[in-house]
Amino acid sequence: MNTHSLRFFLFLSILFFSFNTYSQLKKPKENWQNLDLQIDGVPGISTERAYQELLNGKEPVPVTVAVIDGGVEVEHEDLKGKIWLNQEEVGGNGQDDDANGYTDDLHGWNFIGNSNGDNVQYDNLEVVRLVRELHPEYVSVLPTTPLSEEERRKFLAYQKMTTDYMGRLHRAQLTERAIKAFKQQVDTIVADIGEEHPDMDDFNAYKPKTKIARKTLSMIEKGIREVGSFEKFYADLGDGVQHYEAQVNYHLNMDYDPRAIVGDNYEDSGERGYGNNDVKGPDALHGTHVAGIIAANRDNKVGIKGVADEAFIMVLRVVPDGDERDKDVANAIFYAVDKGAKIINMSFGKAYVKDKQIVDSAVRYAMERDVLIVHAAGNEGQDNDEQANYPNRNYVDSLGFNKGAAANWIEVGATGWQYDERLLAEFSNYGKRTVDVFAPGVDINSTVPESAYKEEQGTSMAAPVVSGLAALIRSYYPQFTASQVKKIILDSVVKPSHRVKIMQGKSKKKVLLSDVSVTGGIVNAYNALKLAEELAKK
Repeated sequence: MNTHSLRFFLFLSILFFSFNTYSQLKKPKENWQNLDLQIDGVPGISTERAYQELLNGKEPVPVTVAVIDGGVEVEHEDLKGKIWLNQEEVGGNGQDDDANGYTDDLHGWNFIGNSNGDNVQYDNLEVVRLVRELHPEYVSVLPTTPLSEEERRKFLAYQKMTTDYMGRLHRAQLTERAIKAFKQQVDTIVADIGEEHPDMDDFNAYKPKTKIARKTLSMIEKGIREVGSFEKFYADLGDGVQHYEAQVNYHLNMDYDPRAIVGDNYEDSGERGYGNNDVKGPDALHGTHVAGIIAANRDNKVGIKGVADEAFIMVLRVVPDGDERDKDVANAIFYAVDKGAKIINMSFGKAYVKDKQIVDSAVRYAMERDVLIVHAAGNEGQDNDEQANYPNRNYVDSLGFNKGAAANWIEVGATGWQYDERLLAEFSNYGKRTVDVFAPGVDINSTVPESAYKEEQGTSMAAPVVSGLAALIRSYYPQFTASQVKKIILDSVVKPSHRVKIMQGKSKKKVLLSDVSVTGGIVNAYNALKLAEELAKK
């Protein structure tokens, strides 16, 4: 599972009669991610306390945060005045005024569109693209076929990827059929009830006539108890149907390849200048949600409160509904660094990589220019020490051997709002060596298109909490380097003393956060800013 929204998780759990621990009857306090454990009783990052007790009277400087994602609605009511503006570009004149290769890039750039304004909405998973690329070369290879060492390595990788792909496709097809059948049963029951907006009383009074109707009714009632209303349950169900339709029709469809829309030379990893300036794109929910967590206006008495009051969002559209492409990620990083971003938020990831070296070159470029990269650890409930998750901080050579690591990189897992054994989000990836910190990533209310708001969850939501904190530090203490900001964030975490549940395969295990992360803690704005102040006085 990638770091896109987990909204389809609920109804998968309903189908299999086991509800995930991160979705509960009780709901968190509003703005919980910014609240304080001691004062408010929820393990947020103490942002509000920091503003009240530490930042009063201090003057911040603006900080640009690049959000590399699926697009952002820059006109959102709670993001007005919080979107980066390219002062060197004159909007709408059809000219590249700043001579950076991108025309009319007022708020950033869209690397998955073309100059005619067409955009990629869906794309394959990387495993599909790799299998499709390697298939002509290896489909006819036999056990007796002579191969060089490098060819043998590629062939074994191809076999492994093909097996993985076929398994994913089979599961997606089965789940799509099951979900659609379930939804059809739900629709039949609702039609029988005859109410446009049925509630729990209506379902309690309904008399099912068949065994499958009884089972469906039971799952509807469980779902309503879980999320609070039939409307929300049904919306989640619809999201799930759409997700698995996309899986089968686009993500895992070997015959679907939308790259021709972009019109670039895809095999030329060093190519730049393609794309368009439509930074919203056809589906900006994920990116808008991420942007709001970082920078939603804190003072307009509208919507939500972002973490950083002087953060300005540079929008770089790279992530489709499917897996992002390495060439686009690299170009977005280069763009962000060249146009002055001090923090780059990357709430995306995938299990396979095509051209890690081009991404590594962009990451090195960012490291050399004092930029901090914050990346979401992923939502598979896996140990990233054992299973690959891309992009990551490790540099590799052409054969895949390790060649060092990016110093100014923070990998972020997700926690929830219940300070007990359920603290670590069940979906969150972890890793003693690979995941640095945790941050709130469950039931996070933030901005979505059409000036609306929605709760989402995932490490995609946890990463921008950390990006917001980094922006907060760089805004009030601009003298600190990216390396110093990272150290402040890692050295100031709150370390729970109790054990939490993690997924290991299909079973659960109780561990300390120190067993599954570098720091063993949750980021904390109050602690970080206190530490920053102490260091500033030295």
